[in-house]
Amino acid sequence: MITLQFISTQELAGLDEEEKIKKLLTYVKSDNIVVLDSKLKPEEEAYLIKLTMTEINSKFKGIEIATIFPEKKTLQGLQKLRFNIAKILLGREHGLTIIGPAALIKEIKKDPGRIRLLMKKTKK
Repeated sequence: MITLQFISTQELAGLDEEEKIKKLLTYVKSDNIVVLDSKLKPEEEAYLIKLTMTEINSKFKGIEIATIFPEKKTLQGLQKLRFNIAKILLGREHGLTIIGPAALIKEIKKDPGRIRLLMKKTKK
């Protein structure tokens, strides 16, 4: 069975970078596909990749990750105002991040405004 684990920014808000990344990796190592309602900071994403590399073994093959976020150029009026307020309050831009185990994800195709996730067939 494949499980999507939706995680909000608020759930991770009280955690430091290391705790946050370890929590995300714990979900992924349990064969969950994690969907975050924001994008990771570049240093968080780098730490996730670094930590993942140390965890790879015969059971855990690694992760696949993709992020999408709205282009500031396409936002207008109230949308642009909300975007800027959220960036100030949350310290990050709106977006969506998907992280999944490499053993389950065949390919992630990313366009500017959408993600297409192709899964591998699982054995029953």
